Amino acid sequence: MSELAGAVERVWPGRGARFEPLGGGITNHNARVEVDGERYVLRVAGKDTNLLGIDRSVELEATRAAAALGIGPEVVAFVEPEGWLVTRFIDGAIPTPERMREPEMLARVGEALRAFHHGSPLAGSFDSFRVVEAYRETTLDRGGEVPATYEWAHGVSEKIEARRAGARPVPCHNDLLNANFLDDGERFRIVDWEYAGMGDPFFDLAIFSINHELDGAGRSSLLRAYFGELRAEDARALELMRFMSDFREAMWGVVQVAVSELDFDFVAYASEHFDRLERTAVEPSFRAALAG
Repeated sequence: MSELAGAVERVWPGRGARFEPLGGGITNHNARVEVDGERYVLRVAGKDTNLLGIDRSVELEATRAAAALGIGPEVVAFVEPEGWLVTRFIDGAIPTPERMREPEMLARVGEALRAFHHGSPLAGSFDSFRVVEAYRETTLDRGGEVPATYEWAHGVSEKIEARRAGARPVPCHNDLLNANFLDDGERFRIVDWEYAGMGDPFFDLAIFSINHELDGAGRSSLLRAYFGELRAEDARALELMRFMSDFREAMWGVVQVAVSELDFDFVAYASEHFDRLERTAVEPSFRAALAG
């Protein structure tokens, strides 16, 4: 609390700003701030978040791009050198996963992602295949332990990478968890662009798909919303990158055990995603996609 109070005073010195912490974040400290009748969200970056592959300047660039498209929060300020981000508060709610699986919402998600993916290039990159390797190295460098499952999962990821060779990088969010969607009743916005970078569009689609537990029909609806049609090669790419989504999340949990000071059970988080990627690996649709 004292850290947030100091940060609020740093951004709005002597203005009597009132604030309250916002829950849900497991990388940063966030607060809703009210100043002169206006409401904002202040994100205070967690310690050593660069070790997670986060570039705060790219986050700023991506958030501004999303805001210009009407799918992200308005950027109000960026505090350097710490990389704190101030955005306009969105008076909305996080839709339930059940709501996000409805055809109407899938259409909105597909439209929003397509718009961002077709936007101007970002300065940073996000390659899920390299990210899991970097997380492993950082974990070991910090004296942490890498689960034995990593070697098997990495072997699978090498086969997926070979299948995805030649994919054209586009601007991506790369962290489409349910908590990163807000709906104000008229439109929804995507928040938390800290992992944004040039990457595989199917990684974005896969993150959304697996974290909202889309079944086969739901995945087909998402692809139709995004592409305007359902093609077999797109369905195969989505199946493959669903594995990479959980591999990245699992290794994110592993590296957080080694570097984070936040009070969160990252061991359980990593185990949950390792368990799910193992289940994905034996699904007939995934095995068929991997076999080509």
